[in-house]
Amino acid sequence: MHHRKPRTPKNTTTAVRLGAVVTAGLALTTATTTARATPHRTSTLPHAAIAVDTAYSHADRTHTNQTDQSFTIHEYGPTIAVTANNRATAISAGCTLNNPCRSIALSYQIVTTSGRNARLINATNISRSLNEHCPTCQTLSAAYQFIIATPRQFHLSPQTRNKLNNINRQINTLKTSRLPIDHITHQADELAQQIKTILDHETAHAPHTTTNDPQTNFTPTVTLHRTIH
Repeated sequence: MHHRKPRTPKNTTTAVRLGAVVTAGLALTTATTTARATPHRTSTLPHAAIAVDTAYSHADRTHTNQTDQSFTIHEYGPTIAVTANNRATAISAGCTLNNPCRSIALSYQIVTTSGRNARLINATNISRSLNEHCPTCQTLSAAYQFIIATPRQFHLSPQTRNKLNNINRQINTLKTSRLPIDHITHQADELAQQIKTILDHETAHAPHTTTNDPQTNFTPTVTLHRTIH
């Protein structure tokens, strides 16, 4: 059985498997198993942005098998400053030896930014697992954060989005599987590496700059932050 904490009413949330969040001005975006989608940002003026994504799972005697998953893309253009926060939290509490809990939270966050300050992004990637009076419980939290920095603005291609959408479906299947926790951890890592490979290939074709400014004349990069507990 899959039990989730209360969500925003449906009439205020666009639920899609894979979304792009493009922010004008200072924006705050949150996502769990759904992602919000808005049109691409068209302005080239630098702006500040905040991306926050969370996967949270809490299992107990009433709901012994709980999972949550977040997969979100935040696409920003030139920025003054970007703060990216990605968290996965899994808790098992108060289950018995004969009926142990199982709690899994997986969060994947992709953030693109460009311009002079692209490599100065403030990124936080945290996972936390906790067994409360639950010695035989299985608990896994895994947070993966992909930071893409490019000298000039670029967008992920439709082909790349299709590939990422396919991985997102695999993650959704993985989180609810009955595989042992160590197998799920291994496969979650493999999917993260597939994402990294896809993004590396995409950024290899990102537009470069020919200026003499060292702050904008740099090679596009993809940085993966990984935290598992």
